[in-house]
Amino acid sequence: MEITKVTLRPVSMNKVCAIASIVIDDEFVVHDLRVVNGDKGLFVAMPSRKLPNGDFRDVCHPITTDTRTRIQAAVLEQFVLEGGIDAFAASAVNDTGEDSIHQYEA
Repeated sequence: MEITKVTLRPVSMNKVCAIASIVIDDEFVVHDLRVVNGDKGLFVAMPSRKLPNGDFRDVCHPITTDTRTRIQAAVLEQFVLEGGIDAFAASAVNDTGEDSIHQYEA
């Protein structure tokens, strides 16, 4: 499995720095991954939805640790290449209404 494209969009939501989409093997796309600045550093959270009882459940997620590691590495590598937390925070704050989308293709 290869992450062939990473697209990042700056947001300003609590600890969420960016929303990511990834393309796997140029054949499958996953939207709404979140780059989160947590207490132990940056991590990538899988897309999730809120259940009627208030809990959140992943919409999709990697089954193996290796796959999770590859997804996180690809997204965070692109996040850092594009300037990291400071750049994305500035983009989110200075957004003039147009989508600020950052893309990487393998």
